[in-house]
Amino acid sequence: MLNKELKSQLSQLLELMEGDVVLTASYDDSDKSKELKELLDEIADMSSHITVKEDTLQRTPSFSVDRPDAHTGVVFAGVPLGHEFNSLVLALLQVSGRPPKEEQSVIDQIKALDRPLHFETFISLSCHKCPDVVQALNLMSILNPNITHTMIDGAIFREESEDIMAVPAVFLNGEEFGNGRLSISDILGMLGSKADPAEFNDKEPFDVLVIGGGPASGSAAIYAARKGLRTGIVADRIGGQVNETAGIENFITVKETTGPEFSAALEQHVEAYDIDVMDGMRASNIEKTDDGIVVTLDNDAKLTSKTVVISTGARFRNLNIPGEDELRNKGVAYCPHCDGPLFKGKDVAVVGGGNSGAEAAIDLAGIVNHVTLVEYKDFLRADEILQERLRELPNVEILKNAQSSEFLGDSHVTGLKYEDNKTGETHQIDVEGVFVQIGLLPNTEWLQGAVETNKQGEILIDRNHATSMPGVFAAGDVTDEHYKQIIIAMGAGASAALSAFDYIIRN
Repeated sequence: MLNKELKSQLSQLLELMEGDVVLTASYDDSDKSKELKELLDEIADMSSHITVKEDTLQRTPSFSVDRPDAHTGVVFAGVPLGHEFNSLVLALLQVSGRPPKEEQSVIDQIKALDRPLHFETFISLSCHKCPDVVQALNLMSILNPNITHTMIDGAIFREESEDIMAVPAVFLNGEEFGNGRLSISDILGMLGSKADPAEFNDKEPFDVLVIGGGPASGSAAIYAARKGLRTGIVADRIGGQVNETAGIENFITVKETTGPEFSAALEQHVEAYDIDVMDGMRASNIEKTDDGIVVTLDNDAKLTSKTVVISTGARFRNLNIPGEDELRNKGVAYCPHCDGPLFKGKDVAVVGGGNSGAEAAIDLAGIVNHVTLVEYKDFLRADEILQERLRELPNVEILKNAQSSEFLGDSHVTGLKYEDNKTGETHQIDVEGVFVQIGLLPNTEWLQGAVETNKQGEILIDRNHATSMPGVFAAGDVTDEHYKQIIIAMGAGASAALSAFDYIIRN
């Protein structure tokens, strides 16, 4: 079942097991059960630490991952291949006694949960976001006997997943809990658990405190640390929105990578320096005091620093129509510069008649077969010069008064449904990709007017990346920088850190 290369990699990883693991499997006569049995037997043959036994579990085919003397609550319902194979390997290592790569404070939070919590996560094996959730909840189950978690492959258990509209879909004690990518910190926060503020309040003041976890943040933190400055970074998660990117092909010197791989490399680079990484945390306020710049975290802890670099990024505005979550990165895209080449020779649609939408359509017209620009108003909001260019292009069609209502497709986009605002009639465009260009939302809500922003909420910066608050700098997509690109954000982060260094030596 496993190819030669994968077996070689797995064999090396299984050597890291520190104790015995029992896989208790529930089979029937189905093909999927036979597939699961083959997989588990193959894995067991590769390590003396692993044994397989049969029993009847709640779902079939499924298996639990336990210690010989204790249940962990970790169950896989289905055959965890594809993106979930890593979840299985990690579960084997952690159940065997391999310590998790989590801060002790996070582990303490997990262990402190004192009520029964039964999680179920519906996944798709092709979903690149699902493993993060599965691995987080598996770890919580391993660390706390009050917690159990079952991964459920929706493709196998179709009756249960019939009403699931997006994966990963997490249920807690039978009730809907959350959708989309969730980190351990996200889950703990949703459960009402917060990190102890005392461990943050006691930290020495920083020279440079970076707020955010994306490319600009990582670059700023590394450049600050390289200057010998006491550097900290407060991040919801390292990588930020890049984690949601399926493919990256425009980061110069790296021909091709994925968002999760890029984020992992960024995290490793940050960890190579003496940087105090406070991940799983968000800032809630910032103010300048006589003692320095004080940043309040969402657990009410306070950090003090001589300078701050804000790089909290931005998030794409969503259409919030059926099919958007399910088909994101499967034809639903948000960056024509990044993803346009992936649609070479295909028919696509662009939703949005402003400058971003018009520029996207013009950009894509040189790559794809045909572009349909969809605007819900009876006029385009783009600059006239852009509209003129659009009208000159033979492979661009403009639809006005068209209200997008549904993305069509199962495993990938096959079309876009829209409603004619004049007639009320419903129509369908057959396309293989849809680029949503209705703007970005900068993550500046937490600033509460502390620094000057434009009407879009973007932080206004000067050529040195300084904001309106002395000692506070900003970089990346959270600013009024025109081009929102990974490589530009990284350069901006470096510039902001160097400006912070200059500020420190002059003040």
